[in-house]
Amino acid sequence: MITRKWVAAGACGLLATLAVGLFPASAAAGEPVAKDSPKVELVLDVSGSMRATDIDGKSRMAAAKQAFNEVLDATPDEVQLGIRTLGATYPGEDRQLGCKDTKQLYPVGKLNRTEAKTAVATLAPTGWTPIGPALLGAAEDLKGGDATRRIVLITDGEDTCAPLDPCEVARDIAAQGIHLVIDTLGLVPDAKTRDQLVCIAEATGGTYTSVQHTAELSGRVKQLVDRAAAPVVTPVATEGAKQCQGAPKLGAGLYTDRESFGEHRWYQVDVKPGQELRASVSIAADRAVNNDYGVLLRATTVHGREIVRGSEAGNGRTDMISAGLRYPKAEVDDEDGEGTDGDGKPKAETVCLQVSNSFSAPASVKTTPGLPVELTIDVVDGPDDTSDAAAFGLGRGWWLLGVLVLAGLLAGLVWGWISRWRISVWRTN
Repeated sequence: MITRKWVAAGACGLLATLAVGLFPASAAAGEPVAKDSPKVELVLDVSGSMRATDIDGKSRMAAAKQAFNEVLDATPDEVQLGIRTLGATYPGEDRQLGCKDTKQLYPVGKLNRTEAKTAVATLAPTGWTPIGPALLGAAEDLKGGDATRRIVLITDGEDTCAPLDPCEVARDIAAQGIHLVIDTLGLVPDAKTRDQLVCIAEATGGTYTSVQHTAELSGRVKQLVDRAAAPVVTPVATEGAKQCQGAPKLGAGLYTDRESFGEHRWYQVDVKPGQELRASVSIAADRAVNNDYGVLLRATTVHGREIVRGSEAGNGRTDMISAGLRYPKAEVDDEDGEGTDGDGKPKAETVCLQVSNSFSAPASVKTTPGLPVELTIDVVDGPDDTSDAAAFGLGRGWWLLGVLVLAGLLAGLVWGWISRWRISVWRTN
């Protein structure tokens, strides 16, 4: 019996370790919710540096115009597409005016290809590179509705309007929980431009692409517009509590939150007898952090008794760290009906989920908004002959200690018997 429990404990531990990659997204809170037509805004840099002739023997502006014409021809009819420019109108040296130089060239809506192409044809490289203000304007252009929203930023240089850091702007947009993705494309980028564009993209779950040729630019933008048109799983924004009492109650689905450095956040999930709770959490390091960090996901009762936990540690070699757990709740043999609600259905147990992180950052790094958290919850029918995972010693420390003591005692008795037998044989011989 003890041997079986020990084997079961090992199996449960292995399953808990592998749980992160095994959880299917549920349809309750994480199903495709793009009910409206997807929205995309192309944000084009029209600053003076776009005059450079280093893309297939023509200027960066000419390459961008050609790519835009090809993209407009290939845009799916269901996509609402708009175009915003930065640095397109003010040629002067007044920094204050230059950093306000962003405008919507073509409104987000049903695409009229002829009008959009005509508007793009009028552009000429002119002024500054106010990326931060352009991103804020694009986010405002895409506001409203439940549609998939995407910004595609095309630029050849880093922002010239600090201290409004475009990377911080992207983090603020992500912290709003509006599920707006920013993809960035760098035209013949230098190292500083590349680092800034990577930071903008990673802050919102987008992608970065370096572009050296016209075909690469048009092909990548087409791909991103098509991706916006495809149904996607949209996470639901939530906000965890500082303790289990009063924490938001989550159903099966995909959720997003923001967690400060070294913070604990709590959520609640109801699990009925015969069901299995599967949960995983991922926290992204979307800015520079110190090495040696970790994430912890714990399931406890409402009274604070730990049921099961999953944890993972990192050392700076990855941008995201994840942990997961599984909790199968045993069926209840309740002939008196004490374990049922008023409708005769089994009573659900409220499980408290705690998400903690041990991230820290250098003094020069802003800690607000917090780190992006993605939480996956799934509640499924449990396996046959399921049992409370804590009974295997994964959560109740005294059970595990008792099993270890008993196993040690038996091992000692067996070893003592073998030793005495060997000594007796030796004396006889």
